[in-house]
Amino acid sequence: MTGKTLHRTAALAALLLTLGAAAADAPVNAAKSSVSATFTQMKVAVDAPFKQFRGSVDFDPAKPAQAKAHIEIDTASFDLGDEDYNSEVRKAAWFDTAHFPKASFDATGVKPLGGARYEASGTLSLKGKTQTLTVPVTFKTDGDGSSFDGAVTISRAYFNIGDDEWKDTVADPVTVKFHIVVSPKH
Repeated sequence: MTGKTLHRTAALAALLLTLGAAAADAPVNAAKSSVSATFTQMKVAVDAPFKQFRGSVDFDPAKPAQAKAHIEIDTASFDLGDEDYNSEVRKAAWFDTAHFPKASFDATGVKPLGGARYEASGTLSLKGKTQTLTVPVTFKTDGDGSSFDGAVTISRAYFNIGDDEWKDTVADPVTVKFHIVVSPKH
């Protein structure tokens, strides 16, 4: 083994140890993270954030199949930028936040796709229904921690969000986008 090869191997090993330690069973840093939903209403794209969420991530890039994550979102925190609209989506026809105040995603394994790309498998629970999803995720790390970025499209109708009255006004597919940051574990 040449000096350059040994140096590269040592650097790669150090990087993998740093990556694993950065995200192992770490809480989500909500201040640096974001979760939003994008949908089409009357042929106009609308992108709105969920302002309150929490969770934890247990991810070691050397053992992706053992990864776990739990993200919990307060559905009443969905912010369309206007309190009248926000009040409407909290009603029973939409999120029904009185009966279903939380949505959650539980990842139970991750499959590497090459480079920093992965697929997280798990279940989304929303408004009393559960759906198995495979979510594409990009992982990166720096001195401030690790981040997981991705998007997945779900069916609004599957989760009974927006009754039949809205089917011609709001399109069925909704894309949930996320940027989840976890701080290094010390």
